[in-house]
Amino acid sequence: MPRPISATISLSSLSHNLHTVVQQLGSAADRSAPSIWAVIKADAYGHGIANAVQAFHQAQGLAMLDLDEAVRCRELGWDKPILLLEGFFEPRDIAVLDQYRLTTAVHCQEQLDMLLGASVANPIDAFIKLNTGMNRLGFSVEEYAAAYRQAQAAQERGILGSLGKMTHFARADDDPVVTRRQLDIFTQATQGLPGHASVCNSAATLTSGLWADIPVSDGRKQWLRPGICLYGASPFADKTAAQLGLLPAMTLSAQLISVRGIAGGAAVGYGHSFVSPGPMRVGIVACGYADGYPRHAGTGTPISVDGVRTQVLGRVSMDMLAVDLTPVPQARVGTPVVLWGQGGPSVDEVAQAAGTIGYELLCAVAPRVPKIIA
Repeated sequence: MPRPISATISLSSLSHNLHTVVQQLGSAADRSAPSIWAVIKADAYGHGIANAVQAFHQAQGLAMLDLDEAVRCRELGWDKPILLLEGFFEPRDIAVLDQYRLTTAVHCQEQLDMLLGASVANPIDAFIKLNTGMNRLGFSVEEYAAAYRQAQAAQERGILGSLGKMTHFARADDDPVVTRRQLDIFTQATQGLPGHASVCNSAATLTSGLWADIPVSDGRKQWLRPGICLYGASPFADKTAAQLGLLPAMTLSAQLISVRGIAGGAAVGYGHSFVSPGPMRVGIVACGYADGYPRHAGTGTPISVDGVRTQVLGRVSMDMLAVDLTPVPQARVGTPVVLWGQGGPSVDEVAQAAGTIGYELLCAVAPRVPKIIA
């Protein structure tokens, strides 16, 4: 039989999470609800591009990084807008944008120069990115107006179609003062410039006081870009996904492949980082860091065995990890284990125990783990 580990992807949970976000936007808005770019970068945060295209069919657009993934979305039948969040990388990419009707971010002069030298059959929609303090991508405040004028010149020549303005918040999950400052910078730098506006990640999308203040006029659209919340994880340290009304879209599950009793003072696993305080039963789970489970998830990391919450013991190995079976006396070889997701701890809880974030764990599930679509 195949190794007993799998990642179950719930399409209904993905759809539920999008619907939850849309409902929150609608209930909080004093004006028309904004349009949604459902962010599906990194193979839809490890959930699969095809699954995301199916589950997020009610979104107004999809946003991602990879040109090949964007083309695949078109081949899967997605006919609404697709935004490339990092834009394109060389002149020949522009022909792909043209052929597949892809919207591009433009964040540097080099991209503008490539566009101004291009010949296209159909104008390409674009968002010109402003650096408001993230200091990764985007034109500086001093450069932005001139860059936008160049984009308007490309628009007049039929190279670009609709234009928009975009930025990215650095601390929407934990510092409203910094985020408000970024929003003020965006508002001031883009004042008087026509076009759609797109600014928000998951944290800002779920913070209505931010996105509701994004300036839009002349019938232009306001676009928000929710990401991690669509997959059932929380962008906030002080709010759980459940508190936000989100459902886990990925459940990583396995089975016990060994059960043994050990004496007090016996050590478990590499480095003997766990030593038993007394006699106990230990289970071995068919999951390790080569499957994408975090190696630094040490003793105390939550895990569920046969529906009972317990803990990881010792150091995670490449293909296995050990669990405490003290609260699960009925556990045997073959007993089901949930490492995160439905029926077990949230991915955020596991990530916190491992000193990382849920984003990383969802994206890191290895190709060798079979995906089951539910």
